[in-house]
Amino acid sequence: MGLGLTTALLLLASLLAVLKVRAGFGKPLPVICQVADFTLTNQNGRVISLKELRGRPWVADIIFTRCAGPCLKMSRQMSELQQAIPAGSSAKLISLTTDPEFDTPAVLKTYSDRFGANPSRWWFLTGTKQQIAALATDSLKLTAIEKKPEERQSPADLFIHSTIFVIVDKHGQVRGVYETSGEGVDPRQVRLQLLAGIRRLEREG
Repeated sequence: MGLGLTTALLLLASLLAVLKVRAGFGKPLPVICQVADFTLTNQNGRVISLKELRGRPWVADIIFTRCAGPCLKMSRQMSELQQAIPAGSSAKLISLTTDPEFDTPAVLKTYSDRFGANPSRWWFLTGTKQQIAALATDSLKLTAIEKKPEERQSPADLFIHSTIFVIVDKHGQVRGVYETSGEGVDPRQVRLQLLAGIRRLEREG
């Protein structure tokens, strides 16, 4: 195969990929479920409720600071999303801890600083186990299951939890679910899809 034909095929493949992504961005985001009101505490000790998020889209995930698995990768991806969001955007980023007994606001502050979290944009939230479960599991459909001691492969192997990002609209409705890892998942495309979702939700009434 000649160099010219190879180059043409690569350009065509790239164009098709871009068109596929843009077609996905053009689809309306469905309403999946409604987020119930909550009261949690962020890394600076500030009390946060659903009221603070009304009128703006937000992206959420669930991690814990002692995590030896996917949490570091997820937090890096959230940090990259934070950097990519335009300065004038009203969007917020929310990271819930599935380990609230250990992840106090002070611990979350240290962890958030590690990833360059802007406290006006990205909140790390903690509370009681019941409060976290009510928001994460019941409202956002994020899974978090504590491992039995005999099932743990290391002292930090504490939970099995979701590796997805969830996007929520101005009215507290879940509008999209995005897998962050796994076979065939391109983190850059996930970030672009989230940015497109944020823009779409910001334009909604």
